[in-house]
Amino acid sequence: METTETFESLVRAEFTPKTTYLNTASNSLLPARTVAALHEAALLRAEGRPLTPLFEDVEACRAAYARLAGVPATRVAAGASVAAHSGVIAASLPAGAEVLTAEDDFTSVLNPFHVRGDLKVRAVPLERIAESVRPDTALVAVSAAQSADGRIADLPALREAARVHGARTYVDFSQAAGWLPMDADAYDFTATVSFKWLLGPHGAAFLTVPEDFGGLTPLLAGWVAAEQPWDSCYGPVGELAHSARRFDLTHALFTYAGLRRSLELIEELGVAAVHAHDVALADRFRAGLATLGHAPVPAPGSAIVSVPGLGGRQPRLSSAGIEVSNRAGNLRAAFHLFNTPADVDRLLDALSG
Repeated sequence: METTETFESLVRAEFTPKTTYLNTASNSLLPARTVAALHEAALLRAEGRPLTPLFEDVEACRAAYARLAGVPATRVAAGASVAAHSGVIAASLPAGAEVLTAEDDFTSVLNPFHVRGDLKVRAVPLERIAESVRPDTALVAVSAAQSADGRIADLPALREAARVHGARTYVDFSQAAGWLPMDADAYDFTATVSFKWLLGPHGAAFLTVPEDFGGLTPLLAGWVAAEQPWDSCYGPVGELAHSARRFDLTHALFTYAGLRRSLELIEELGVAAVHAHDVALADRFRAGLATLGHAPVPAPGSAIVSVPGLGGRQPRLSSAGIEVSNRAGNLRAAFHLFNTPADVDRLLDALSG
């Protein structure tokens, strides 16, 4: 556990924002160590040096993410997007299977199930998703934290309802991994992108699967999905990886080179400390909004705060050096470790005018 002083000194050493950046739900700032690693990776290519270190970075990222997710590295696949992972899961379901989702969840979680055309996709309000699991529900697919407004799914209730009815579970932790403690072992499948609270570049996403792979077929498998990748570059792959690496997609090597350093920082700080920091700032913002007469979307315990009716102020705030998002007319602020109470107060001052 990091002390407050150590936490703050580590953060100050890594981040030098030129704006009041409150938009991690879109993408995070990059730590200095990550920027340096990206630069070094580019030099390897520019100077014609061996790329072996970049492939080592992929495996280091897999192991680091596995530690954060609470599963063995053999259950982690390294891909490129949540949509691709969702597509593999969607392809595994029999025709006519029911998939239960949350209304207006993020498209990458939902759309692959819809485009199948022969699945029964049912959407209910997030707050009712656990009670809506039925005996004929094959899969429940939901984000741990909603992208639009930060509402956190009642995952323990969902998990229990799925167990009672024999449904599988698929949880997208993209808006949660890095600040919300996660236990991927509690679900059949989970996915996460790298460029939000994990502080990484775009281009990487992780999938966790059960030990028996949960009935998934590696439809997108290329040479990196082989047990011996360098011996599987030509012709059909003779032997798929014995681990979740059989679901890997060709790696964006620069991304993983940077992400390795980002994940190291998350581990150095500790998710518990990041959670306490982020949620405290979000709660400070919620309290300030109340004094201004604004009511955010109820999302207790979330690092994301969404305020109805204020989204139209986003362009003016950006012009003033305060970066937030406009989501369906709501102003969305998302707090992370590089933010401070002064950042919160600056946004509140701007909204009071």
